[in-house]
Amino acid sequence: MRALVVESLAENYAGCVLKDIPTPTPRPGEVLVRVKAAGVNFPDLLMTRGEYQLKPPLPFVGGMELAGEIVGLGEGVESWAIGDAVVGGAKLGGFAEYAVLPAAAIRRKPDRLSFAQAAAVGAAYLTAYVALVRRARLEPGEWVLVHGAAGGVGLAAVDLARALGAKVIAASASDAKLKIVAADYAPDAVINVTGGFREAVKAITGGGADIIYDPVGGDVFDESTRCIAFDGRLLVVGFTSGRIPMISVNMPLIKGFSVMGVRAGEYGRRFPDRGRENMDAVWKLANDGVIHPRVHAELPLDRWREAFDLLANRQVVGKAIIRPDL
Repeated sequence: MRALVVESLAENYAGCVLKDIPTPTPRPGEVLVRVKAAGVNFPDLLMTRGEYQLKPPLPFVGGMELAGEIVGLGEGVESWAIGDAVVGGAKLGGFAEYAVLPAAAIRRKPDRLSFAQAAAVGAAYLTAYVALVRRARLEPGEWVLVHGAAGGVGLAAVDLARALGAKVIAASASDAKLKIVAADYAPDAVINVTGGFREAVKAITGGGADIIYDPVGGDVFDESTRCIAFDGRLLVVGFTSGRIPMISVNMPLIKGFSVMGVRAGEYGRRFPDRGRENMDAVWKLANDGVIHPRVHAELPLDRWREAFDLLANRQVVGKAIIRPDL
């Protein structure tokens, strides 16, 4: 099978090679999936440089979430059948024509979603759910400021917060992206953060945002501490800006807000029962048509670099998807 293999850790994906490798064989309790779509996530890019928390031994095939059809069953698998359309992910293996996954870790693909849309749900919406529901304990009617609102995890947060009854401000540095977000997701307000945003947030909310969802970090985090409401929750989701910010603890003391870290996968590992509840909730929302994953582009496996660059260069509105079946 063809697969995108990370053979060495290097800048600019120099260690990534598209090559033929043996098709894996499912072991007992596993299934073999023909990959129809694999979502590209920021951690996938970081892993090619060894800059993510997960550091798999070399060589490895990246791709942390996928959707496809079952084409092989390992011994003892009785709950699935050949031809079933499924979604799943296990941090690795999605950027290939076939992937092996534990049978207990996959879910049936929602009929209402295409394979590409289904591959855009798991990581982004799980992050948004853990952040907004588990960590921030969002209440209907609260103001939620979402930074990086056009990216995968940001757009998922806009979508989910709206579904949960929040008032949402979508923030980005691109008017063109904000126009798309406004048309497709109808947030209560949009803000271009270029040149500053704290006064605009205060004016819109009447004093400050109750919840701030920040996958950007850097200057965005710094200014967010100036427009958060008393008893607010500032959610640290990531650092796509490239700078990990620092905060003097007198700020949350005086302003009475909390800074909360969000690691959705680790949350599920620490609290397995809640982790299963989180996934159940996300996929129920998808099955019921309450959330609406947006696919920015679908590209074949041999155009993987283009898919990576779309994300790295912040050109996506939603998710870039790699289609090994094209």
